[in-house]
Amino acid sequence: MKEKEPHKYPYFTNALLGFFFLVICTNFSFSKPMNDTNFLNNKIIPESILKEVTIALSHYPELEDTPIEFKFKSNIKRSFMQAQPRFMDLFKNKKKRAYFVMISESVTIEDEVFTVAEVPSDVLIGWIGHELGHIMDYRERSGINMVVFGIRYMFSKGFIKEAERAADTYAVNHGMGLYILATKDFILNHANLSDVYKNRIKRLYLSPEEIMVLVDELHHLEED
Repeated sequence: MKEKEPHKYPYFTNALLGFFFLVICTNFSFSKPMNDTNFLNNKIIPESILKEVTIALSHYPELEDTPIEFKFKSNIKRSFMQAQPRFMDLFKNKKKRAYFVMISESVTIEDEVFTVAEVPSDVLIGWIGHELGHIMDYRERSGINMVVFGIRYMFSKGFIKEAERAADTYAVNHGMGLYILATKDFILNHANLSDVYKNRIKRLYLSPEEIMVLVDELHHLEED
């Protein structure tokens, strides 16, 4: 399966322009060959987002045997997507745990309403890749640790930042840097979103500059 050329946005920060220059110089590829589709085993995926989920999953071979169901919900509070373990599996052996990726059919941020159909494909791939980064984090945690994780996420802004930046880092280290940048560009350069919301995203998630550094480090590791 060959991916389409990523959507081009009308607004680019200097950091993004610098990143694309880095891409050209290092021959970093947005595309990823998908001759082997074993990573779709044990996955339940709605047809409407099959392409985007397939591309995102192709970057996470470690999740090949992990059961994951992608489900639409009418609304997820303050979020577009949310990854979580299946409750009945919480205290099972970590290797036998199943997960959900909940996807809101629409999300309201202040007075702006987004639906899945309105989100560009590469942005959606980046969003899914971020949630799979959360699952990579979860699969290393015990059931008790997951309970503590949930409590801390509810009450600690510092812990939210730690968890979201970890998910971003997993995604970037799995070759999804361009998709994560596309998602951030979609949010940070969206004219109808307030500075309050954009500043929250800047505060809790990796910045484009930090993503560029991670991608550059990853490229050098591949060269060694």
